[in-house]
Amino acid sequence: MFTGIVEELGEVVARAPDRLAVRGLRVTADANPGDSVAVNGVCLTVVGIDGGVFTVDVMPETLARTTLGGLQPGDPVNLERAATATTRLGGHLVQGHVDGVGTIVARTAGSRWHDVRVGLPRALSRYLVEKGSVTVDGVSLTVVVVGDDWFDVALVPTTLALTTLGRNRVGDQVNLEVDVIAKYVEKLVTAVRP
Repeated sequence: MFTGIVEELGEVVARAPDRLAVRGLRVTADANPGDSVAVNGVCLTVVGIDGGVFTVDVMPETLARTTLGGLQPGDPVNLERAATATTRLGGHLVQGHVDGVGTIVARTAGSRWHDVRVGLPRALSRYLVEKGSVTVDGVSLTVVVVGDDWFDVALVPTTLALTTLGRNRVGDQVNLEVDVIAKYVEKLVTAVRP
C-alpha cells in the first residue's frame, strides 16, 4: 500500500526486456529484496540492490498495461516506498495497481501552478468525482473536474518541482489508478441490486 506522496525523483539506469534498474538514493537507504516500491505508480518488488540502484522484475502483463514498457535509461521516474503502520497518510490509499493508461491532452501554466487535463479510458471515468482522489504516475491528486473521457487536476509548485508531472507534455502517456474504495462500493452496490 502507498500514499501517492512521491518521495524521490529517480532515474532508470538500465533496462532489459523484463527487468529495470533504477537509481533512487532515498528509497534504497533502507530497502531490502522483497520490499515494494512504486515506480511511476506501479507496485514492483525489489530483487536486488547495489549502492543507490535497485533492480525490479517487470512481468509482460505489467509492461502491456502500463507506461513502464516505454522507459529508457536516463528517464526520470516517481518513486515511493510502501507505507508502514506509522506512515502519515498525506495522499490517499494507493495500491500501485494501475487501472489504465491516460494521455495528457492539455496543459495551462498559471502564475504558480499548472492546470492539466488528462484523457482516460471511458470505463474509468465513473470512478472519478470532483474533489475525489486519483493517482497519476504514482502521484496522489485531487480531481478538479470530470468529463466522460477526461479529468482535470491542478499541479502545485511542489508537485511540479519534485515529480515527473512537472516535465510531462501534451501527448505524454501516464499511469492511472482510480480510488480503490470507489471500485469496492460499485461492486457491493451492484451485488445487492435486484
